Amino acid sequence: MAKGKYQQWITKEGLLKIEGWARDGLTDEQIAQNIGIRRPTLYDWKNKHSDISNALKKGKEVVDRQVENALLKRALGTTTTEKQSKMIHIDDDILAVKRHAYENKWKLDHEEATEREIKDAAIAAVPEYKKIPIIEIKHELPPDTTAQIFWLKNRKPKEWRDKRETELSGGVNTTNPFKDLSAEELRKLADDHNG
Repeated sequence: MAKGKYQQWITKEGLLKIEGWARDGLTDEQIAQNIGIRRPTLYDWKNKHSDISNALKKGKEVVDRQVENALLKRALGTTTTEKQSKMIHIDDDILAVKRHAYENKWKLDHEEATEREIKDAAIAAVPEYKKIPIIEIKHELPPDTTAQIFWLKNRKPKEWRDKRETELSGGVNTTNPFKDLSAEELRKLADDHNG
């Protein structure tokens, strides 16, 4: 795909790439670099071509939703499951039977194949090891207070923000009862009070 020509980026394939880059978390600057243009050109394209704008929005919305869901799970607490397994070797007799059955099926679709090609196809398709589950461990993740605070401050800012504004009704009395006293009279009052 030639870089820098918007016509090639408003195709189904081009829009899918742009959406994928946005979904992967790339910034507009990085997406512009991938296309081979500067960021102002990408902004111009977004304004002129709704398909490009929509692809960017759609890709970013998916990631935003995933992050929101993860934050909510973390805020409320969740359970994760870890599955442990082990690889075991398949018994040679069973492996031989499975590979022979595969060879017979493969021959029907590949009549001109050599014996070596048929055997190689069976070896590639039928592995000699299989994965078996051993244990499943559940982990309880308790609710995360930081995630709760973040969620509430952003979803309910009036109730949960740190800064509270209080409105007063009526007036505030700011008269100074000592305003008419001289410096000498103020010193005498202070001495009497401390004395």
